[in-house]
Amino acid sequence: MELLMAILIGILFTAAVYLILSRSLIKIVIGTGLLSHGAHLLILTMGGLGGASPPVLAEGVTDFADPLPQALILTAIVISFGVTAFMLVMAYRAYAVHKTDDMNQMKGNDEHD
Repeated sequence: MELLMAILIGILFTAAVYLILSRSLIKIVIGTGLLSHGAHLLILTMGGLGGASPPVLAEGVTDFADPLPQALILTAIVISFGVTAFMLVMAYRAYAVHKTDDMNQMKGNDEHD
């Protein structure tokens, strides 16, 4: 299971870097979302996936799962949601001002593809 998650995390990171390096603002926002999802899965996988034991202590339980990765992921999800919302607002404002989402045209470069 960890191997499958490692492959999925690698695919997410690869797609995220590809999208972040593109010229379109909306692709950059989607790329940062994919990057945060990949980071969440990485934290979860490093915390251990094979958990038949409960995440909290109960009466008579000697083996329990570590709740720290889940707490970190919940915090990271909330932060990434806020950052994504902020980036979408900034991309919308940039599009409203410049009438384009191409980064080269926003910089003032004359080259067009």
